[in-house]
Amino acid sequence: MDYLTTNEVAERYRTSPGTVRYWRHIGYGPKSVKAGRRVLYPAAEITKFDEQLAGQQTKGGGGRAA
Repeated sequence: MDYLTTNEVAERYRTSPGTVRYWRHIGYGPKSVKAGRRVLYPAAEITKFDEQLAGQQTKGGGGRAA
């Protein structure tokens, strides 16, 4: 199984590692696992989170006008 680091997840979602850590703290974002002191994100959980985000984007309006 492949894993991503916090920095790799941040790059993927174009945000900072601090934001990814905050997401983890509040229970948002892809599920993570701890390997010793390291926090890792299984690739399968990244895929699930991507699908969740895609589902949210396709549900009606609410976005800002251009």
